Amino acid sequence: MTEPDLSFLDPAAWRHLAPVAPLAAQRAPAAGLSAEALVAELERQNEVLRYSQAVAESTYERFETLFASVPLALMVLDSHDVVVQANAMAHRCFQPGERDRPLTALLPFVRAQDAPRVQAAFAQARNQGHSQAKEVVFAIGADGRITGDLHIARIEAPQDALPQFLCAVIDQGPLLAERQALQRSARALQQRNGQLHASQKRLAAVIDAALDAIVCVDQHQRITVFNPRAAALFQCHASDALGSRLERFLPDAAAVLAQARSGTREMMAQSASGQPLALEVSLSFERHAQGQTTTVFARDLTGRKKAEAERNELEAQLRESHKMQAVGTMAGGIAHDFNNILGAILGNVALAQADCAPDSPVLQSLLEIDKAGRRARDLVRQILTFSRNQPPQRSVLSLADMVHDTERLLRVTLPPAIGLQMQLQPGLPWVLADATQVGQALLNLCTNAIHAIGSGRGSIHVEAATVSADQHLIERLGLAPGDYVALSVRDTGPGMDAATLERIFEPFFTTKPVGQGTGLGLAVVHGVMRSHEGSVAVHSRPGQGSCFTLYFPVAPGSAQQAAAGPEPVAPALFPGNTSGNTPGSAPANASADMPSRTPGLAESVPRRQPHVMYVDDDPALVFLVQRLLRRRGYAVSGYSDPRQARAALRAAPQDYDLLVTDYNMPGFCGVDLVREARSIRPELPVALTSGHVTAEIEQAALAEGARALIHKPDDVQALCATVQGLLAGNDPGAPAI
Repeated sequence: MTEPDLSFLDPAAWRHLAPVAPLAAQRAPAAGLSAEALVAELERQNEVLRYSQAVAESTYERFETLFASVPLALMVLDSHDVVVQANAMAHRCFQPGERDRPLTALLPFVRAQDAPRVQAAFAQARNQGHSQAKEVVFAIGADGRITGDLHIARIEAPQDALPQFLCAVIDQGPLLAERQALQRSARALQQRNGQLHASQKRLAAVIDAALDAIVCVDQHQRITVFNPRAAALFQCHASDALGSRLERFLPDAAAVLAQARSGTREMMAQSASGQPLALEVSLSFERHAQGQTTTVFARDLTGRKKAEAERNELEAQLRESHKMQAVGTMAGGIAHDFNNILGAILGNVALAQADCAPDSPVLQSLLEIDKAGRRARDLVRQILTFSRNQPPQRSVLSLADMVHDTERLLRVTLPPAIGLQMQLQPGLPWVLADATQVGQALLNLCTNAIHAIGSGRGSIHVEAATVSADQHLIERLGLAPGDYVALSVRDTGPGMDAATLERIFEPFFTTKPVGQGTGLGLAVVHGVMRSHEGSVAVHSRPGQGSCFTLYFPVAPGSAQQAAAGPEPVAPALFPGNTSGNTPGSAPANASADMPSRTPGLAESVPRRQPHVMYVDDDPALVFLVQRLLRRRGYAVSGYSDPRQARAALRAAPQDYDLLVTDYNMPGFCGVDLVREARSIRPELPVALTSGHVTAEIEQAALAEGARALIHKPDDVQALCATVQGLLAGNDPGAPAI
């Protein structure tokens, strides 16, 4: 918007409005004129005067019309700020409503902070003839305001007259809004430019710090961006790569870029030295006025492929572990039920043997049944060892001594065509192990080696040495850092292929003919090493034999123990077990043989029979224990329902001298029955039986006040001796049966 022409405010433009002097004053009558000539001259002068007056009046009317119709707020002020005259535009701007302040003076409308500038502008106009004040704010009405430029011009007047000023107010609201909008736009543009610059810097920082190689090429496939990761990947400095073609590093880039398809793909690349690289490449295309820019994101697949291989190996180990755990859980459940059956068989065989005469022909059959039952019991113990339901009895011992003990057993049964060689490192450190389980594991490995060699000639090498678990062993076998005794069994058999190696530790998996193997040998070895916090490693190839290595953790302080020998491990006693025996063990004075039935023994004791409550969910075991203990002179109440047993104990708590309960019963836990029995009668001795005793069961039984823990199936003598010991500890007057 252009500023209006204010030239009419110039006082020089008003000079023609001054009254025209009479011609008589301009030219005196000529002397000597006649009267008629003088009158005529006066009339001519009057005509000129009237004409000048008419012209002046016409000019004044035009000025008034112009003053009133100019689209600006115009007003004439005297030196006292009194508005002498104002046009309609001024009245509309400064007095828009009837109730608003009338336009009688200008300064009352001026904002307080702008008043000094306006007064200074009037003083300047009085001295110099004109002045102006920019962006003066005028308060209009209650809430209105006008922001405009005030132009002031002094009106020429006689010297003795008061000066007057012609003022014009030009509303700068639209111009000011436009100016402010331009200023805001400029600030916004400046801010956007700053943001763009910061974004470009961030983008450059991201590209430089990216873990992937980022390469940008133009429409001619010339490299324009080459970040540090790309320089490291392709072994080329950025200054050397910029400007070169993409085919220098991606030979197949032309064919891929010709498809112009985004996505991820694997490509073969090469470094600046020509070394091949396997990459995962992602492409991004951007079209613009200058052509097309293609961004290549490349990632080295070496680390990923290695991680995938390790993950696949770990997943296979996890699946194998889950499978072994599931099979172990199933085996533990089967063994629990089988334990009850074996207990009934062995117990009834013992009773039958006691009932038979020494020369009875049935006795030999009973001995064979007892022998087969004990073999079955050992097999169940192997299954429990595999399933980890039976904890090992670990103690500090010498692995070399155990190997030599197994060696003596092996040499007796070793075929003549197979040689056995031992190579043990002198001064092997002690290990914390179960001698029976370690011997069983070593025997199983050597037996498998003998079967693998078969009828041909071969040899078995048993070696033992101290090793430290390196990172490879820790990752491959899951060992904890530390020292181990590595026990290896190596044979010269036919070896195994990869498919067989994947299944060798599966329970009941065997490569032997039907009827020649149970498939539990290596499964037991695996369970033994797992329970000993060790591991087993296998190395075998077809035609090169097999090598099994067992890793046993070295016992703390094994150097001193190797010199002084291991200290005996004291048995753990339950509270109230005054017999001095471990839970479930027979007292020292217990008879080793089953005594014959003694009729009338209970009547010879001058007191009532000790009353035993026996609880088991298997009725056959309940019946067996009743017969066994009654023959020993005890009164026995047997229950196959623990709830009935609880009710009977609650009804007559003083009638019972001992409670023996099974741990695992359908819908009921033996520990709960122990707890309730102790609440009913705190001094009542309680024993807990289980076919697979774990540390958790032992701790729970101990916490609830059980005095003994009996393993099933156990010898009849051990069961009776435990009952006798508990009763004797509870009542000193109880008979020794």
